[in-house]
Amino acid sequence: MKDPYQIIIRPVITEKSTWLKEKNREICFEVDPRANKIEIKRAVEQLFKVKVERVRVMNKKGKERRVGRNIGRKRNWKKAYIKLKEGEKMIEYFEAV
Repeated sequence: MKDPYQIIIRPVITEKSTWLKEKNREICFEVDPRANKIEIKRAVEQLFKVKVERVRVMNKKGKERRVGRNIGRKRNWKKAYIKLKEGEKMIEYFEAV
């Protein structure tokens, strides 16, 4: 079994993720690209001691970046939206550090 700290990489804090956290009880994390929904669910439940209702994942392509005439790419990454069950306390990002 993978270590939960290797599956959950970092929280994604944007306007959309903040809005989802307040309205829908959903938290957004960058996760290991090889992790599946079941592993992500177990990792969040272990790290933050909460019950997860559902997990949605999304593969994000790395953007192209230029420096002068050199063109490079940022790396591809995976994002997961985790919805908490009703009655669960909201996750504060610094809890499992």
